[in-house]
Parts: sequence; C-alpha cells; structure tokens
Amino acid sequence: MKKLFLALMMLAPMAAFAQKFGHINSQEVMQAMPEATQMRTEMEALQKQYEADEKAMIDEYQKKVEAYQKDEATMPDNMKQRKIQEIQEMEQKITQARQDNAQALQKAYADKLTPIQNKVMEAIKSVGNAGGYVYIMETNSIPFINTTLSTDVTAQVKAKLGIK
Repeated sequence: MKKLFLALMMLAPMAAFAQKFGHINSQEVMQAMPEATQMRTEMEALQKQYEADEKAMIDEYQKKVEAYQKDEATMPDNMKQRKIQEIQEMEQKITQARQDNAQALQKAYADKLTPIQNKVMEAIKSVGNAGGYVYIMETNSIPFINTTLSTDVTAQVKAKLGIK
C-alpha cells in the first residue's frame, strides 16, 4: 500500500506536465480578418481627407503670404500689421489642425481596432476552452516559446472566426 501511494505521489508532478499550452500569432489573425481590411481602408480614406484639408489650408496660407509680399512695399503700416497678424493666425490654425487631425486619427483607429481585438480575444477564449488549454500565449510578446511543447492555435482561431 505504501509503495502504491509512493508511486502515485511520484507520478503526480508528471500529471501537471500533461497540461496543454498553446500559442498564437494574433497579428496574423487580425490581418486576415475582413474587418481589419475594412478598417485599414477607412483609416486611409480618413487620413487622405485630413491631408486634403491641410493642403487646402496651406495653399490659402501661401496665397496670403505671396499677396502680402507682392503688396508689402505699397501698404500702409497698419495694413502690414493686420496682414502679418492674419498670416500668423493662419500658421497657428494650421498647426492646431495638424494636432487635432492626428488626435482624431488616433482615436478613430482605437475605436475601430477595439471591436476587432475583442472578437479575436473571444475566439481565442473559445478555442482555449474547447481545446482544454491552460494558457494560450501571444507568440510575438514572449521571448521564447518551445513550439514542440506548445500547440499553435492560430489556424484554429482563424477557423473559429471563419477566415482562411
């Protein structure tokens, strides 16, 4: 009886090693998702819109500077000061628009990315629960994963999401 108990106690640590571990490349999964492709298209369009708006502002600014330089010699001092102030205000407006656009672009990216990330996380959890995995680790965020002791579940998560 003691020998049986001793044998069971020696095998108990080995049972812990029978746990399943998985790894995934979630970037690969996300890049294959149609939602991510749509997000990239929408973000590119938004960025082009912001760039076009900025270009229009810069073109207007350059026209004001050229008009000022052309007429500067014949302008009265009070008119020169007013034109200089207008040009400086336009410079500030352009700088502020660049900052606002960058922030808006960042916010739009985060707003569009979050649901995609949540969908991937739910698929990972589903695959993990269905497969009996103890852990599923991100391949790109861990310095080393022994792929012979861990299962790559990337394809399973893609299948769960209905992508190839």
